[in-house]
Amino acid sequence: MKKRILGISGAISLCIFLILLLVIGHLSGVQQSQQMAKRWSKNGNAAQVSCFFSVDSNIDQNQILSFEHSIDNKLAEASVIQESENPGARLWVDAYSADGSVFITSDKGYVQTNAIGIGGDFFLFHPMTLVSGSYFSGNDLMQDYCVIDRDVAWQLFGASDVAGMTVFIGNVPHIIVGVVERPKGRLAEAAGLDGTLVFVSYKTLTELGQNNGINHYEVVMPNPVTSFAENMVSESFGSNPQTVEVVENTTRYSLLSRLELLTQFGLRSMNGKAIIYPYWENIARGYEDILALLTFFEMLFLVYAVAIALGLFISWWRHKGWTIKDKVRILKDRLERLKDKMYAKRHTARLKKADTEKPIKEKPIKEKAIKEKRVKEKREKRVKEERVK
Repeated sequence: MKKRILGISGAISLCIFLILLLVIGHLSGVQQSQQMAKRWSKNGNAAQVSCFFSVDSNIDQNQILSFEHSIDNKLAEASVIQESENPGARLWVDAYSADGSVFITSDKGYVQTNAIGIGGDFFLFHPMTLVSGSYFSGNDLMQDYCVIDRDVAWQLFGASDVAGMTVFIGNVPHIIVGVVERPKGRLAEAAGLDGTLVFVSYKTLTELGQNNGINHYEVVMPNPVTSFAENMVSESFGSNPQTVEVVENTTRYSLLSRLELLTQFGLRSMNGKAIIYPYWENIARGYEDILALLTFFEMLFLVYAVAIALGLFISWWRHKGWTIKDKVRILKDRLERLKDKMYAKRHTARLKKADTEKPIKEKPIKEKAIKEKRVKEKREKRVKEERVK
């Protein structure tokens, strides 16, 4: 009875482990901002690296531009070239952003809102649910575009389908190219999404709003060897670890990363850097903590199931009532019997084949004898006729 209870508890523990395994796999793929490398390269040979700066780092567009110019040279030195026949294909893509605020007005209302000034292909890295319209790129020649969330749209126009409408930021007209659904929930609100949000070009935020400085840069690029992309970003921006933090997004939710995070339990919350993370990084770090905790329980249930299975196996082995020699002897006997059966079957098949072929061989002999007898009778009849004459 005790063994049965232990066996059932071990089976339940194994089932919980499998459920946790599926849950962790699902949660690891929920954050679209951490999956850019998979979207960029289906072959898995690309890496996404993010870099976060403190206000004191004084990172500007010129430094980012200098790094962008160095990427192609570094890839060429590593013998990584563009193989696509598409003339517009790119080996890498990047984006940067800055936090701040802007004052937006329309014919029907106004709002002071949090703003993110973007550069590069920001929305490739951070796709959001579109209510209407589309995105824009920080590389566009026209910098008078903006993307607003649904709450801003309602405050300005009393509707959400307002793509194509014009608003004013610092008395300068801007075109709303899209309306997005701001992520909801306790984790999102704690990450900094507890108020309205608008996305504008970095130029607009700098010239017409309050710009707190570039606090984020990220790139997805070929990764010919392990940590190639991460080391490249670290060498360019991470010279001062007190003002810069480099994150390898591609593997941050892997089992090894989750186990490493468990070893830092109690130390992770101690941050000596003056870095204010953007909302997507705060959410990603929240998911890291959740996944690390689930991994801890996952390992506990797996260890318990394996321990129970091992204990029951040892108990069964000790009381099995037979030896390996017995099993070997039984196996040899069965093999010998099988061999005898196969031999008997082949012998029977040969006999049946001989019986089948025998009449076939005798038939031509009998027909030949009959023909010879008829020829002989005709010859004797002819001789008798000749004698009568």
